[in-house]
Amino acid sequence: MTAIHPLYSLAGLFVGILVGMTGVGGGSLMTPILVLLFGFHPAVAVGTDLLYAAVTKSVGSAVHGWRRSVEWRIVGRLAAGSLPAACLSLLVLSHMGRPSAATAHLITVALGVALLATGLSLVFRRQILAWSSAHRVDRGEVRTTISTIALGMVIGVAVALTSVGAGAIGATVLLALYPRLSISRIAGTDIAHAVPLALVSGIGHWWMGNVDVSLLASLLLGSVPGIVIGSLVASRVDEGRLRLILAVTLIIVGVQLIL
Repeated sequence: MTAIHPLYSLAGLFVGILVGMTGVGGGSLMTPILVLLFGFHPAVAVGTDLLYAAVTKSVGSAVHGWRRSVEWRIVGRLAAGSLPAACLSLLVLSHMGRPSAATAHLITVALGVALLATGLSLVFRRQILAWSSAHRVDRGEVRTTISTIALGMVIGVAVALTSVGAGAIGATVLLALYPRLSISRIAGTDIAHAVPLALVSGIGHWWMGNVDVSLLASLLLGSVPGIVIGSLVASRVDEGRLRLILAVTLIIVGVQLIL
């Protein structure tokens, strides 16, 4: 029988509330908490967080699909690059052996880079939105498709190694590639793509023994009501200021992990 740890559920509740209020990806918040606060091996933190993300984002993906706010052609392009790249990254990790000092170092540095990039994308999102609106140039279908597949490859490697990358980073680049799409469709497309990527990567980590089932259950128990609470109170908080605080925090944590 899986044991539920209240402290981990509390962390899940905290992250769920922040995700509900800001829309910032849970991996950007949960993985560093598991590594830095609770002392989990980075590989176990990433593997568990990936399956956690697959479950929680499935709900968001279903809602966006019901609202018809998903560009499935773009999801297909992203997946064409991300899924093979994620599988290749998992293969490299498996050859490095079970959770070890080498995998811990690789994942820690990669996590730091991903958090730094996520923080910067949140800080400069408004400028990126303004730039994309002012430069609505038709790049051509072939060029855009290749760029989207390449973006998928980068996201696939980042997610498989760190569980971070399919949220703020992916959405920000998609805004530049598809400036004519609304923010809601970009968000829906990004979440829909994140589900199979997180699931495939999570299963790969589970196969390598990098998933703590008890931790996963505890996180889900707290995060599901947390997301609901965060979504309900989102209109009552200054989302811009909260996003800026989160962004600066992610940048600081990212730099610390890299160094």
